[in-house]
Amino acid sequence: MKLLRDDLEIIAQMINPRSKVLDLGCGDGELLKWLKDEKGCKCYGVEISYNKVLMCLEKKVNVIQTDIEGGLSIFDKNKFDVVVLSQALQATTKTELVLKKISGLGNRVIVSIPNFGHWSHIIQLLAGNMPVNHRLPYEWFDTPNLHFATIDDFEKLLSKLNFADIKPTYLMESKSQKTKIIHKFTRYRCTTAIYDFCIS
Repeated sequence: MKLLRDDLEIIAQMINPRSKVLDLGCGDGELLKWLKDEKGCKCYGVEISYNKVLMCLEKKVNVIQTDIEGGLSIFDKNKFDVVVLSQALQATTKTELVLKKISGLGNRVIVSIPNFGHWSHIIQLLAGNMPVNHRLPYEWFDTPNLHFATIDDFEKLLSKLNFADIKPTYLMESKSQKTKIIHKFTRYRCTTAIYDFCIS
């Protein structure tokens, strides 16, 4: 399965065969193509970038070019088994509203976010610099990310919104080692967190 980005590989394992999946901010469609080919899922994507939409179409992935903040009204309520939002939530302007909107589209939601509370980010901030690394590769002045959250921040937001049966998965990624799931000192060691939750 190593064709997928590390967090997408974990997300793909969470999705049951033949599920109806909506991927918001689907990028080049790699997750949807894999789910369609390997698990027989019925897949749809939403992507704002014209070039990435073309990449999805080359992969024969059903995709709509629109903004996830304003373009979700085209979908019926509770139409999907799973709604995925991977590494895109931090680029939204009204994050809380987006979570409320996507919660009406499916039975389950899977969200992955970068953890701004990772120890390497803290060190860079203490040194007087905004964090830049292979997970957050942008300088402060050209980043698409509008909101930076720690895993504690995000979990408080999920609790405030009354989502049910929240199952977190904490990943520790590095350039030199294989990505692994961690269970201890996650607040500082986790680089990416994946949340699988149900709509109450």
